[in-house]
Amino acid sequence: MNNALDMIEAKVLSGQRLTREDGIALYDSNDLARIGYLADTVRRRISGDYVYYDVNLHINLTNVCIGQCKFCAFGCKATSDRAYSLTKQSVLDRIAKAASDPDMKNLHIVSGLHPDWPYEYYLDIIKTIKHTFPDMHLKGFTGVEIMHFVKISGKSIREVLSELMEAGLETMPGGGAEILDDDLRKKLCPNKATSAEWLEVARTAHKLGMKTNASMLYGHIETVEQRIDHLLTLRNLQDETGGLQTFICFPFEPKNTQLESCITRTSVWDDLKTMAISRLMLDNVHNIKAYWVMLTLPIAMLALGFGANDIDGTVGGEKIMHAAGVSSQKSLTKNSLIAAIKEAGRIPAECDCNFNVVRTF
Repeated sequence: MNNALDMIEAKVLSGQRLTREDGIALYDSNDLARIGYLADTVRRRISGDYVYYDVNLHINLTNVCIGQCKFCAFGCKATSDRAYSLTKQSVLDRIAKAASDPDMKNLHIVSGLHPDWPYEYYLDIIKTIKHTFPDMHLKGFTGVEIMHFVKISGKSIREVLSELMEAGLETMPGGGAEILDDDLRKKLCPNKATSAEWLEVARTAHKLGMKTNASMLYGHIETVEQRIDHLLTLRNLQDETGGLQTFICFPFEPKNTQLESCITRTSVWDDLKTMAISRLMLDNVHNIKAYWVMLTLPIAMLALGFGANDIDGTVGGEKIMHAAGVSSQKSLTKNSLIAAIKEAGRIPAECDCNFNVVRTF
């Protein structure tokens, strides 16, 4: 294995692209410190010492969802005593309360796939938010949600995205990618977008000029090979379009899901290794996110030494990950994020959802 890692290190230091075999070899290696060093080397080369964060509010419109994915603790049926659906006024009230902070400029809007809401509801909510809060940057709707809108509206992907962009949508989050392997998706999430559909939504958004994110949900029933193939699929998409802004590693949280009895949470070792390997494989994606909500802030700070340069943001109002029992806080102050980034020896850079820097500290 040392020989394999020696060859990978030579490639990394000379700027050569890693192969599928290299990715698998990195997972087979237990030399986490060396893998982290290589990822940190690539991080410095691609993005320097800035660590990005934003002051943001999460709005989850409803948890009523037809998906019923085995890995999800958030979604439920309309008859569940957990079910909720926000009215337009309640959404506006939440934003107005958050907007009392003059730094609050970024909204992250994702939702369950509601069986009864028409496409026009989502279009109207974006129009209304943008009209009421014109300075807010709107990031919303995963590729899975966009495909849901396509199916309930009878419109094309391009038509749906064009209408949402005209209404005020500016960026898309990276959720719903999970693992881009349809055999796996049939077992875990058969009622949601296929791999090809998720990729086509991202591809179409990029062609229309809208940037998107991408993610990977790992630590459930996938193999190491499927993780690497997922990363390579995203790398190929980025080679084609250049529209991916940041990549997020989501460790699977089994609590309160259908898989709780048979799967345990990934280790910190696996989390840091996966973060580093993602940085090494995705050589054409500028940002790698250490999502503190999933990792907790101390581990997210550690991940800044394993290739990450994006720590997300203040994340007011997050519900999806906390439904699965994550132990992190539901929000952080901007000063807490700045202090954590500085303690890691990096430069805090406050940005919007398109990574336009507002200020540095």
